[in-house]
Amino acid sequence: MSELSVSVLSAISGIEPALWDGCGAGANPFTTHRFLSALEASGSVGQGTGWHPSHLIARLDGQVAGVAPCYLKTHSQGEYIFDHAWAQAFERAGGDYYPKLQCAVPFTPVTGPRLISNHPAAQGALLQAMAQVAKQSGLSGVHVTFCTEAEAELGEAAGYLPRASEQFHWLNRGYASYDEFLSELSSRKRKAIRKERERAQAFGGTISSLRGDQILPRHWDAFWHFYQDTGSRKWGRPYLTRAFFDILHDTMRDDCLLVLAERDGRPVAGALNLLGTDSIYGRYWGCVEDHPHLHFELCYHRAIDWAIEHGLSRVEAGAQGEHKLARGYLPTQTHSLHWLADQGFHDAVADYLTRERMAVGQEIELLTEMGPFRRGA
Repeated sequence: MSELSVSVLSAISGIEPALWDGCGAGANPFTTHRFLSALEASGSVGQGTGWHPSHLIARLDGQVAGVAPCYLKTHSQGEYIFDHAWAQAFERAGGDYYPKLQCAVPFTPVTGPRLISNHPAAQGALLQAMAQVAKQSGLSGVHVTFCTEAEAELGEAAGYLPRASEQFHWLNRGYASYDEFLSELSSRKRKAIRKERERAQAFGGTISSLRGDQILPRHWDAFWHFYQDTGSRKWGRPYLTRAFFDILHDTMRDDCLLVLAERDGRPVAGALNLLGTDSIYGRYWGCVEDHPHLHFELCYHRAIDWAIEHGLSRVEAGAQGEHKLARGYLPTQTHSLHWLADQGFHDAVADYLTRERMAVGQEIELLTEMGPFRRGA
């Protein structure tokens, strides 16, 4: 009989990259050992951040068979599946919502594997171990965010509460060119996008899409200023440290696509994407000059250009944003799982999530119908 065990790892450096990625983590850039290591080595997570690494490692007969990126959380920032109202309700009732166990990639609202294993038994063991860790440590619960649909089904069968959310993704239907993609849109949307792109490209400078060794240290210096500006306006304090981008350059620049706008030899705006095996993931944007529609050009249109040119199947442009609908992106359901230690609280949240899932489904159906594509296209 096979022996299956799960242990907790307080730092990603405690496991060899090949063992972590070999479980299937290497298929998504954000779950790779190198990305999670960059977060920890740069101080973006760890002491003083409210994200304390507590990764789970499943072993089958002593061999690593599954992994899960997990963190003890003392707040709900940087997750993008919002549970602030749950925390307030639980604490008003006299409970302690924090700390909680979060199975996620920090600051990254991107769907990917969370129960990372090719062995169904190991995936089940990881789910069971998360709940066990929460019980033994007196945590309020477990939250598995932006998991795959298959993992959501597995978690629901194991007693976790499924939650549905919404993002906007662009899907490549085998387009040979951007013009072919535009031809499937309604005439009004097609004209609006062409006008928008023309105006953005007339900002008085050049736009470059840089990857790998084309990205130089000076580009990261510029992008750091963009990132700080956006972060300070959106959430008060940027989550990532400056050192993170240096490590990203050293270990992951081949995974990066940096779309950079320059005017008079000076970078004025940029959008950072990470590249998966079949997808582009838009992550960060910022600027030091405001130009009409430049944000849409760098973040959305250039990502579509790249996907078509390189035969990638999808562009995921981050959380929220119905404005993406007018630019050819379609509403897509995302998934998370939640296990709450207090039974009464668990039941109350379960009732809320049932109603929320129905509302999300109806909204996706409505927005899809309102989308930019010609009927029958």
